[in-house]
Amino acid sequence: MSSDEKPAAPRSLAEALRARDDASLAALLRSRPDLITPVPTDLTQLATRAGTRASVVRALERLDRFAQQTAQALAVAGDPATYDELLGLMASDSRDPVVVAALPRALGTLREQALVWGGDDQLRLVRTARELLAPSPQHPSPTGLGPTVREATAGMSPGRIQEIVTAAGLPSTHDSVSAVASLTDLFTDRERMSALLAELPGDSLEVLERLVWGPPYGQVTPDPAPRLRLLLDRGLLLPTAPGTVVLPREAALHLRGGRAHRATEPVPPAVEAAATHRPQMVDATAAGQAYTALATVEELLRDWDEGGPSMLRAGGLSVRDLKRTAVALDVPEPAAAFWVELAYTAGLLASDGEADERYAATPAHDEWLERPTAERWAHLASAWLAATRTAGLAGGRDAKDRALSALGPGLDRSAAPEVRHRVLALLAELPPGTAPVAESVPARLRWEHPPRGARQEDDLRSRLARWTLSEAELLGVTGRGALSTHGRALLGASAPAPEGTPAGEGGRGPGTRAEPATDAGGATPASPGDKLPVHKHHRPEGTPGAPGPQSPPAVAPVPPVHPTAPDSPAEQAAAVAEAARVLAPLLPEPLDHVLLQADLTAVAPGPLRRPLAETLGVLADVESKGGATVYRFTPASVRRALDAGRTASDLHAFLAAHSRTPVPQPLAYLIDDVARRHGHLRVGSASAYVRCDDDALLNEILADKRSAGLGLRRLAPTVLATQADPAALLEGLRAMGYAPAAESAAGDVLITRAHSHRTPPRTAPDPVPEGPPAPDAVLLSAAIRAIRAGDLASTAPRKPTAATREDGELPRTGSAETLATMQAAVLTGESLWIGYVNAEGTASQRVIAPIRVEGGFVTAYDHTADEVRTYPLHRVTGVAELADDSA
Repeated sequence: MSSDEKPAAPRSLAEALRARDDASLAALLRSRPDLITPVPTDLTQLATRAGTRASVVRALERLDRFAQQTAQALAVAGDPATYDELLGLMASDSRDPVVVAALPRALGTLREQALVWGGDDQLRLVRTARELLAPSPQHPSPTGLGPTVREATAGMSPGRIQEIVTAAGLPSTHDSVSAVASLTDLFTDRERMSALLAELPGDSLEVLERLVWGPPYGQVTPDPAPRLRLLLDRGLLLPTAPGTVVLPREAALHLRGGRAHRATEPVPPAVEAAATHRPQMVDATAAGQAYTALATVEELLRDWDEGGPSMLRAGGLSVRDLKRTAVALDVPEPAAAFWVELAYTAGLLASDGEADERYAATPAHDEWLERPTAERWAHLASAWLAATRTAGLAGGRDAKDRALSALGPGLDRSAAPEVRHRVLALLAELPPGTAPVAESVPARLRWEHPPRGARQEDDLRSRLARWTLSEAELLGVTGRGALSTHGRALLGASAPAPEGTPAGEGGRGPGTRAEPATDAGGATPASPGDKLPVHKHHRPEGTPGAPGPQSPPAVAPVPPVHPTAPDSPAEQAAAVAEAARVLAPLLPEPLDHVLLQADLTAVAPGPLRRPLAETLGVLADVESKGGATVYRFTPASVRRALDAGRTASDLHAFLAAHSRTPVPQPLAYLIDDVARRHGHLRVGSASAYVRCDDDALLNEILADKRSAGLGLRRLAPTVLATQADPAALLEGLRAMGYAPAAESAAGDVLITRAHSHRTPPRTAPDPVPEGPPAPDAVLLSAAIRAIRAGDLASTAPRKPTAATREDGELPRTGSAETLATMQAAVLTGESLWIGYVNAEGTASQRVIAPIRVEGGFVTAYDHTADEVRTYPLHRVTGVAELADDSA
């Protein structure tokens, strides 16, 4: 073929894929990872898999709205269609310049994802996609168009067709085929069609106007009204079933001005700015909320330290336990569900696996508490960003009308991580400090991934976007609605490029990474030194990357930049570390002091260091939270500290060391008074007993009517006994106003401390993705190399011999002929085509270059596997020589 000759147009999707270069194949496999799970043996199998219904449906769902509209227009166009025909359906007769500019990008997306193939003069939608998108009575087209004249008249009698042709003012024909073609030509001729419509009365035109944008079907009676009769006689309405008529597609397109859609959306809706704040204020607000988030999670796990609520039989928290948790955290129930799910997602909370299964902190929680504050927040935020569990679903019902509970099954949504990343990426595209209009974010996502069916406002992705905005604010990723600096670092996004800078020129979009100019997948083409007939990976005109002769100028707008999360674990770890580094200076420094007040309260003007907070939490009760935490000292709280092993002198020294104000006299008196009475009474097990050196105090207890329920009796002047257990006796005496202390069998005072309950080591729940993950560069390189090699083996030309079968089966030769051919190939250095059956009985065809034949084995360079392998000769079904390269 001379250099001036154009390459032949591909006759199938497999041929179109064969003409692609490795970078284009890598883009296809990256956008549709299900195509390499498992890796196809050759390009024919890849094309077959790309045309399966499940794969096509998944690919169509991931298109943006304009690309979907382009595919829908191709489904109602001719097969094949020309670029001009498609442009007319999308841009109408007026040739909307915005649509004209955006169409090459949308068509390029469809080509890249192997949904469309062929040059600009022969655009072909994959057959499965056409079946899904083409209009039918059972499945109306999203365009609202109906069947063509030829499709609608398929079951009509020849006589009726001739009547319609005559009523439309066309000459009668000798057969139905030419009559239908004549009627089609009339409806597609703008001048003649306009003249035909001009003859109709207004009420008939009103009927057409009601059907023109869909649905195109209507009901008529056996004796239609005159306005309908005029339309039926002229073929502007065609019967499809008894009592049902349809507006033909050609007539509807004329009435629409050539448009396939009522409204095309070539550009995504902008994310509108609601308010702009100083970036420093946004960062400070977000940092404060991040600290509050840590405090909330710590309080949740501290509340469940001795064992949390029980797990439901079906899994998850009960409604009552969630309400109790919300009250304990002083947050609404949806927020409580979020914090519980966040702790679970981060691996800090799990079920203990006991017979009476309960929730408790994991051993990882203790390690997490020892980490720096910023690192603890980054751990929570990164877990939230990658989790498929969706707390917003808690309290709702699933498809089978079963209740969805926090920590229960059924809360995983595979789209959640992608939506969270995308929402934060959209915030990153705004100027620093800018908060978006909340509803503009879901609207943008609905353009990028349109929901199926009529659902628009309440589709899952829109709800996920709204939940992401609120959860990001709770977690401190955003502040005042704007993305914080540490939020950008967590996302892996750089600062936005200056306004007006195109993506890829000077300023990459936020979060994007520079791609090498070479093969995107890293695939290595076949070595030019191989002796096989190498197929040139040329790109014919009309295929992606090489505009055809009819292509319009490439003036399409730059597609929206999608900042993505870091891909590799190393990049993710670097992003998390950077977020912690940026956040650390913004967090308040923990304080080592409080302000004691005369009303038996202590004010913590900020976050306290952990040892101080833990000790103060035992000695006093939290009365209020906020910018400053207020603790109140009570006799019960002081007794709690004494029960934990502290002495009165220890408490005085502790308060004096950590208070910026003098210890108030009422507080000192309270500590001394409780300490003086603490342990004066001793409770042991007799079943239980009370002993005290002061027999008058025991007489007072016996005389008190409130002690009647305890069943006390005197054993000795200083000892009282009861059948109640020691714990009940302690509670009863404390309720009477005494301060007893428990003692052991040896007579020592028991120090009571909370027993921390931990689960066995538990890992954080793994995300539940939908379909296979996106392949990395290494997998893409290996997959493309294997597909190319397998395709080379399956398409390599062979010399016509008796060994080659016309039906495409493996070659068959005898053992002697196989051995002789192998030995000859070793001497000549030629490559052979062989059939091979492995130990599992799987047959395959391979192209090998024999190197050595001995001991019943052949060692050869396997071009299919791109490596040297050794094969047993008894497993080779046959061998055939390849055709000369010149062939």
